[in-house]
Amino acid sequence: MNIKHLIAFVALAAAGAVQAQTVDVQEAWARATVQGQKSSGAFMKLTAKEGMRLVGVTTPVAGVAEVHEMKMEGDVMKMRAIAGLDLPAGQTVELKPGGYHVMLMDLKGALRADQNIPVTLLFKNAQGKESRQELQIPVRAMTMGASPSGHGAKH
Repeated sequence: MNIKHLIAFVALAAAGAVQAQTVDVQEAWARATVQGQKSSGAFMKLTAKEGMRLVGVTTPVAGVAEVHEMKMEGDVMKMRAIAGLDLPAGQTVELKPGGYHVMLMDLKGALRADQNIPVTLLFKNAQGKESRQELQIPVRAMTMGASPSGHGAKH
């Protein structure tokens, strides 16, 4: 291998290291919809190698994708968009029905069970550096009160 090839190889390897995933995504799924339904949710478990924040979500299947939280305020369950979700280093943060989740609104069509949808997560580390992680999330049909993990789920 000559020096030019070696330099090119090292540059490509370094570029790959920069693109390495800093957040492990497990058990990602989105809830199927019926024709005409304009919103759904996506759920997953996120484990960051270093402290980060989930600060955005995009997908071509929805006009709007946001990180949301659901929580009780008195006797009322409230849902709202949040600017970011902290992902402490090494700790799994679960996005699930009834808690933190990705809200998909203004859907451009029905989400059919057994299809995959593209979703891009946007993260920001403590130094403010942004990174993106592209996913293909399976869509699953849900029966009333059920979730893939067997826990009750209402959105």
